[in-house]
Amino acid sequence: MTDTITRSLTVACDPTTAFRVFTREIGTWWPTEQHSLHPGAVAVVVWEEHEGGKGYEVSTEGERGDWATVLTWEPPTRFVVAWHVTPEHAGTEIDVRFSPVAAGTLVELEHRGFEGLTDGAEMRESYSLGWPVVLGRFASALPQPADPETGEEPDEASA
Repeated sequence: MTDTITRSLTVACDPTTAFRVFTREIGTWWPTEQHSLHPGAVAVVVWEEHEGGKGYEVSTEGERGDWATVLTWEPPTRFVVAWHVTPEHAGTEIDVRFSPVAAGTLVELEHRGFEGLTDGAEMRESYSLGWPVVLGRFASALPQPADPETGEEPDEASA
């Protein structure tokens, strides 16, 4: 068994949109009610958009909780972070790539670095179960394409 978690999904938008929603708009879709340092009380989630920048949340009380440090920032194709959302554990690394494909964008996530951790197997199992939920929320937050037969946007079609 590998210690690296890999997940991928294809989304129906261009890489620039997928990258923007995954990074700049993360606060609109990340499940902060369960996966945050201030569950149910997160006001904003931020990625500082440069290498060396931080990923963090700010609570409704104004408390900042750091999640990660940006290692690679290459919009709209890739970003890599040193993930240290749980201060009592050593960090891991998350690498997310966005590649154009005929159907839109292939989003590939690799979460690695569990092998040297004291509780690495337990952490890996937890993240392995959590990433499908997180990526599902991301996919749901993306703009939906127009109906190819009518050209109507999804909101228009349901009205």
